[in-house]
Amino acid sequence: MSAELLTAAHLVPIQSPSHVVMVRPHRFSVNPDTAADNAFQRNLTQGGRAAAEQAYRESTQLAEALTREGIGVTLVDDEQGLSPDSVFPNNWFTTHADGRVVLCPMFAPNRRHERRSDVLELLAREFEIREVLDFSAEEDGGEFLEGTGSVVIDHRRGVAFGCRSHRLTPRLFQRYCAELDLEPVLFDAVDSSGTPIYHTNVMMSVGETVSVLASGLIPQPAERDGVLNQLRCSSETIVDLSESQVQQFAGNVLQLTGSAGPVLAMSTTAYRALRADQVAAIRRTSRILTSDVSTIESSGGSVRCMLAGVHLPRRQ
Repeated sequence: MSAELLTAAHLVPIQSPSHVVMVRPHRFSVNPDTAADNAFQRNLTQGGRAAAEQAYRESTQLAEALTREGIGVTLVDDEQGLSPDSVFPNNWFTTHADGRVVLCPMFAPNRRHERRSDVLELLAREFEIREVLDFSAEEDGGEFLEGTGSVVIDHRRGVAFGCRSHRLTPRLFQRYCAELDLEPVLFDAVDSSGTPIYHTNVMMSVGETVSVLASGLIPQPAERDGVLNQLRCSSETIVDLSESQVQQFAGNVLQLTGSAGPVLAMSTTAYRALRADQVAAIRRTSRILTSDVSTIESSGGSVRCMLAGVHLPRRQ
C-alpha cells in the first residue's frame, strides 16, 4: 500500500471512539457560577468533604467499568480543585481524526482553569497531535463554544449539531465548523418553561449504531425535521426522548467501541428513566454500560460530560 493510502486510511473518522479522557476530582463541588443557565443543577443533600469523596469514587468506578469493556481510559487526577466542574473535561477540548485538537472558550470564568497542557502531553504519548487550534481567547470577547457539550459531532459524515445558548455563540460555531470542515446544524432547543437547553449533549447523542434525541424540545418544525433527517443518515436506530427523560440525563450518553463491539455509556439515573421498548431498541445494536454518578449529576452533567472521546490517530 502506498504512503498516500496509508495516510488516508490512518485518518478515517470513527464515530464511537475506543479511548476517552477522564478527570477524577479530589475537591468536587457544585459550581455556583454555572447555576444561572444550567437548569439541571441541584443542591447536594450533603456537600463538603463527603460529596468530594463520593464524586471521586463515582469517577473511579466509571473508569473501571469502561476498562472492563475494553475501552481505553486516560484518567487524570485533579488534586488541586482547579474548577468545581473539572470532572467534565469534554467541555474544554475536542479531538479530530486529522490529528487536530481544539481548545475551547468557556462561559464561566472559574472553569477556564480546566484547560491543562499535561493532559495533551499524556495523549501525545499514544496519539498523534498534529496541530492545536486555540479558540480560548474568544472568551475575552464574550464568544463561547464549550467543546462536545455545546457541539455534538457526527465525525463520519462531517456534521456538527449545536443548540443556541449562552454556552454556544453562533458566529464561533460557524467558524469552528469552517476550520474543521464540518456542516453546521444550528437550532433552538428549550424546555417546557421556555428555558434554553444549556448544552446540546444533554438532549442528543450521535452514535455509530444508535442515536438519541429529544425532538420535542426543538420548537421550530423545520429545524426539528432538519435534525431528524440528519440523524436518519447517521444511525440505524434513533431513540426519541421525552423532556422528563432528558431531565434525568437520558440524553447525556455516549456510544463507545469496546472489545466486544459498541457500548452505550450512561448513568444509572439515565437508564432508569428509559422505557422498556427504548432499552430493547438500544440493545439490538449496542451493549449498555451503566454507572452511578448521582453525586456528580448534581453539577448538571452526567456520564457523557465526564468522557472526552479521543478521535485522534494512534501513533504507529
